[in-house]
Amino acid sequence: MIRNILIVLLSLSITAFAQLMGPKVSVQQVEYDFGNINQGDVVNHTFVLSNNGGDLLKITDVRASCGCTAANPTKRELKPGESSNLVVTFNSKGRKGPQVKTVTVTTNDPDKKDILLTIKCNIVIPVVKEEKTGARIFFPETQHDFGKVQEGTKVEYTFKFENKGTESLIVKDVKTSCGCTAAVVSNNTLKPGEVGSIKVGFDTKNRAGRNSKSITIVSNDNKEPNRVLMIYAEVQKN
Repeated sequence: MIRNILIVLLSLSITAFAQLMGPKVSVQQVEYDFGNINQGDVVNHTFVLSNNGGDLLKITDVRASCGCTAANPTKRELKPGESSNLVVTFNSKGRKGPQVKTVTVTTNDPDKKDILLTIKCNIVIPVVKEEKTGARIFFPETQHDFGKVQEGTKVEYTFKFENKGTESLIVKDVKTSCGCTAAVVSNNTLKPGEVGSIKVGFDTKNRAGRNSKSITIVSNDNKEPNRVLMIYAEVQKN
């Protein structure tokens, strides 16, 4: 009877010793919450894995639950007492709202083969404040060539323009480089999105040869208050 008891005690001691000497994985933290993050942010957290056993611990596999998550350990083999950092990276691009992602770490610990690590976050879409641009004058074209014209001919061309700003556009003045050129604005005030025109006339009398004239539009566009239009003509004598 005593002999049988001794055998059982010895067997239990051997088993306990084997368990003590085997690899033992330990994780300081198995879950981490990033809280609110902006859509498009790439965030990461470091989990620490340790070997509290008496034999070599091997990290045989690391699997993330989503392609948006990556996990890489600094070491895959840990001697007794050693630790390894496992950096988990999460890319929030194209995602929104609450997110829960997991990383499964597989080791040779006979008692804890798989460890589940969890990361959480709430992805918010940043509110983009619309920038107040003020008035913005926009010309699809800023120059026109009449080509060859006979001397003494009066030619005209109409330039279109648009207010692409957020406030009313005011044309304060229109200046021409020559008394032979005239410019008439259809409307001196345009609301955002409205389109106007400037009719430019050129009198070729006594203007033989190649001519270039400028028209300067002065407005309340705070970025480009002076916009210049150009007209050209090859004036030929009769």
